[in-house]
Amino acid sequence: MGTVTSRDGTTIGFSRVGDGPAVVLVDAACCFRGGGPMPALAEALTGFTAYTYDRRGRGESTDRAPYAIEREVDDLAAVLEAAGGSAYVHGFSSGAVLALHAAAAGLPITALALLEPPLSFEEPTGPDVRDEIDALVAAGRRGDAVARFQEACGIPEEFTAGMRQSPGWPALEAMAHTTAYDLTITGTVPDLASVTAPTLVLDSSGSDERLRGWADGVAERLPNARRRTLDGDWHGVAPDVLAKALAEHFS
Repeated sequence: MGTVTSRDGTTIGFSRVGDGPAVVLVDAACCFRGGGPMPALAEALTGFTAYTYDRRGRGESTDRAPYAIEREVDDLAAVLEAAGGSAYVHGFSSGAVLALHAAAAGLPITALALLEPPLSFEEPTGPDVRDEIDALVAAGRRGDAVARFQEACGIPEEFTAGMRQSPGWPALEAMAHTTAYDLTITGTVPDLASVTAPTLVLDSSGSDERLRGWADGVAERLPNARRRTLDGDWHGVAPDVLAKALAEHFS
C-alpha cells in the first residue's frame, strides 16, 4: 500500500500485488479498495503486477473542489507513474469510461480492457440528477443520495433496499458525493477516435440489452477494438473468468 500525489495536491491511495507487467484497475461508482471487485481481480491476475487505487473522495484518497474529469485523469496519471510510467489499464463501468477519457487525453496506456462502459451516444432523455444528489449530500442525506443515484442507473429498488441493511452501507454513504462525479464522467463522451491503444470491450452474458448495447456502441467507435461476451451475472463477471480474458488480451 502507498500513496501518490495528483497534480492538484489530492492524495491517492493505492495497493500493488503480484509480479510482472503492470496493470492498473479503475473502479466503478460506489467502489473502492475496501469494497468492490478490484482487489479480488488483482489477486487473480497472476503473472502481472496489479495496481488498485481509491478514486478521489473514496477510501484513503482525499478530494478537492471543484470537480472535473480532468482531475480524475490526473489521478490515474499519478498511479501510472507509480506503476513505472506506463501500464495496461482495465476499467469497470464508469471506471471504464474514465479509462477512455484518460486514453483520449494521451496518458501512456499500453492497452485497454473495458467491462460494460455505460456510455450512451443518444441524447439524454431522463433528468440530470447531479444537482439533486449534491443537494441531498449537502442536507446530510447521504443514504438517500446513494439510493437516488442507483435509481437513476436503473438498479432495482429491492436491491438498494437490501444494500441499506448491509454492513457496507456506511461506506457507500461516505462516498455518496462521488456518485455525481461518475454521472459527469459517463455523461461526457470522450474522443474515441483518438484512442488507438488495443482495446478489449467486454460485457457479461447475464446483463441486459442496455448494457450490451452500450458496449457495442463503444466498440464500434474505437479504431482498434475487439468485442467479447464473458459468462457472468448482471453487470459483473467472476474474477477468475475476467482475469483470464484480461491476461489473454494484455499478453
